[in-house]
Amino acid sequence: MSRNQLYAICAVFGVAIVVLGYLVYEDRQKLKGVEIKIDDNGISIQGN
Repeated sequence: MSRNQLYAICAVFGVAIVVLGYLVYEDRQKLKGVEIKIDDNGISIQGN
Protein backbone atom coordinates (compact mmCIF):
# COMPACT_ATOMS: atom_id res chain seq x y z
CA MET A 1 0.00 0.00 0.00
CA SER A 2 1.42 3.37 -0.94
CA ARG A 3 1.65 6.37 1.33
CA ASN A 4 -1.01 8.22 -0.65
CA GLN A 5 -3.49 5.39 -0.12
CA LEU A 6 -2.83 5.46 3.62
CA TYR A 7 -3.44 9.22 3.66
CA ALA A 8 -6.70 8.73 1.77
CA ILE A 9 -7.88 6.03 4.20
CA CYS A 10 -7.01 8.23 7.20
CA ALA A 11 -8.89 11.15 5.63
CA VAL A 12 -11.98 8.98 5.07
CA PHE A 13 -11.89 7.78 8.69
CA GLY A 14 -11.42 11.33 9.90
CA VAL A 15 -14.42 12.58 7.94
CA ALA A 16 -16.53 9.66 9.17
CA ILE A 17 -15.63 10.45 12.80
CA VAL A 18 -16.51 14.12 12.35
CA VAL A 19 -19.86 13.28 10.72
CA LEU A 20 -20.80 10.75 13.39
CA GLY A 21 -19.79 13.18 16.12
CA TYR A 22 -21.98 15.88 14.60
CA LEU A 23 -24.94 13.51 14.38
CA VAL A 24 -24.58 12.56 18.05
CA TYR A 25 -24.25 16.23 19.03
CA GLU A 26 -27.33 17.18 17.00
CA ASP A 27 -29.36 14.35 18.55
CA ARG A 28 -28.47 15.44 22.08
CA GLN A 29 -29.35 19.07 21.36
CA LYS A 30 -32.99 18.34 20.57
CA LEU A 31 -35.31 20.09 22.96
CA LYS A 32 -36.97 17.92 25.53
CA GLY A 33 -40.32 18.90 26.93
CA VAL A 34 -43.82 19.64 25.75
CA GLU A 35 -44.83 21.13 22.41
CA ILE A 36 -48.17 22.94 22.18
CA LYS A 37 -49.63 23.86 18.78
CA ILE A 38 -52.71 25.93 18.13
CA ASP A 39 -53.90 25.90 14.53
CA ASP A 40 -57.00 25.41 12.37
CA ASN A 41 -57.35 21.82 13.63
CA GLY A 42 -57.50 22.95 17.27
CA ILE A 43 -54.99 22.47 20.05
CA SER A 44 -52.46 19.65 20.01
CA ILE A 45 -50.01 18.78 22.78
CA GLN A 46 -47.03 16.51 22.23
CA GLY A 47 -44.47 15.32 24.75
CA ASN A 48 -40.94 14.96 23.43
